[in-house]
Amino acid sequence: MIHILKTRLLKGVVTRRIDPNLTRQIESRGSELKSLIMKKFGRSLHIREVDTGSCGACESEIISASNPIYDLQRFGVSFVASPRHADCLLVTGPVSKNMLIALKKTYEAMPEPKFVITCGDCALNGGVFKDSYYVEGAVKDILPVALNIPGCPPSPTVIISSLLAFLKEY
Repeated sequence: MIHILKTRLLKGVVTRRIDPNLTRQIESRGSELKSLIMKKFGRSLHIREVDTGSCGACESEIISASNPIYDLQRFGVSFVASPRHADCLLVTGPVSKNMLIALKKTYEAMPEPKFVITCGDCALNGGVFKDSYYVEGAVKDILPVALNIPGCPPSPTVIISSLLAFLKEY
């Protein structure tokens, strides 16, 4: 216990305050997202995420979108382990040669109707990995992409806003 107290005194406050405006913005967009999802799907939107060779930054932001601050699940977005339970395939990273077949099989295993979302610049056009000897190409060259969430990496607010804008038109 003394060690914890000593460490706390040496380091100071290591958490940061959450801006109340951010909280209101998340709540507003999130409740709108939830009502759209319920209207269009009648239940949660089930997403299967596949990393096809990214650096890991987009995955970190997707995980952050599920943390207690953003909490995508309370707005009707659920990540599922099986493509057979998914409505949507969320792809991060450029498609590396060793992930090409896995990506195609995951997409084929999904029930109809289905759609594909790319997350980040690498999935859109290869990003920093573009023209690498081990990159097969962008996701759009392999699967029909309905939405790209831009950024390197996109923040949780960009992910939520992009999903919201897409579902308004879907």
